[in-house]
Amino acid sequence: MRIATAGTLVALLAATTAAPAFATGSVQERLDVLTAQDGVPGAAAVVQDGPRTRVTRSGTGDVTTGKPFPRNGSFRAGSVTKTFVATVVLQLVGEGRVKLDAPVERYLPGLLPDRRITVRQLLQHTSGLYNYTDDLDLSDPEALRHRGAEPAELVAMALKHPALFPPGAGWSYSNTNYVVAGMLAERVTGRPLADLLTQRITRPLGLRDTYLPRRGDEKLPAPHAIGYAPIGGRLVDFSDFDATIAGAAGGLVSTPADLDRFYGALLSGRLLRPAELAEMRRTVPAGLGVPGAGYGLGLGRIPVSCGEFWGHEGGIIGFTNLAGVGPGGLRVTVVLNENPTPADTNAHLLAAADAAVCS
Repeated sequence: MRIATAGTLVALLAATTAAPAFATGSVQERLDVLTAQDGVPGAAAVVQDGPRTRVTRSGTGDVTTGKPFPRNGSFRAGSVTKTFVATVVLQLVGEGRVKLDAPVERYLPGLLPDRRITVRQLLQHTSGLYNYTDDLDLSDPEALRHRGAEPAELVAMALKHPALFPPGAGWSYSNTNYVVAGMLAERVTGRPLADLLTQRITRPLGLRDTYLPRRGDEKLPAPHAIGYAPIGGRLVDFSDFDATIAGAAGGLVSTPADLDRFYGALLSGRLLRPAELAEMRRTVPAGLGVPGAGYGLGLGRIPVSCGEFWGHEGGIIGFTNLAGVGPGGLRVTVVLNENPTPADTNAHLLAAADAAVCS
């Protein structure tokens, strides 16, 4: 699942350029590849196995001071946000307030020109909607630092372009889908998405360090590694910026421990009824670049050397991560404090997660 290339500073989940080669080795060895070989400033893997937590770190959290990568620092989680948003929508499905195969038009009349697009197709990336982040002017990332955006503005950016294909006729990762899904949840409930995530997920699970920032909230809470963007041959601190430019598609702030707890609770059935969790896990072939991978409703299925990993990758300016649950219920979050990253980093990121859940 490729997050960003040198010319793409905002991408909240896309396909890896190549299938990862699962090399034997410890988590420490895999993280050291990311920092020593790929040149990522720092990396951390936080693994929860029942009540036990293992933290492995490599590199630095601050290249200026040499301060180590935090054991459980805040970071911008990028497209992991999508799993949270899909969970809220599926909770509304379980409550009878939303129907998965109903047209989005029923809940957001007049928003989308193609009235055939369904709620399921949004969550599954089979709507055909253009990805609005492809239209952002990324030549000067500083121009994005304070820009922010309202959801309707992001959707309008996408709708300037024709559909990629008729609804349901293909699969294409589009951040626009989840901006619309967030708007739908707000319209159905009459509550801001940030409040819905708190009410329905973070407060019940005790995720004290996870939230969706609102417009103008640019500060990343301490402690945190510095989130770096390579710009003009140097690493620029992009820890603080207005992530509403990503919104429901990727604006979440969290910590590795919180994400481990979230995915563990989700996949064990604590957040969704069995019927809705089964729908979330029902995947379609997806262009993730990994043979056998698939995408469900806000949740990816990724083959690892000992079975399957269920979760999501996320990337936003400054941070890259992969979080989810492996065989035997092992929960892992691997986070890097750089985005965009070198070409091979995504395969090495998945190799580190593989080592965490399989070794």
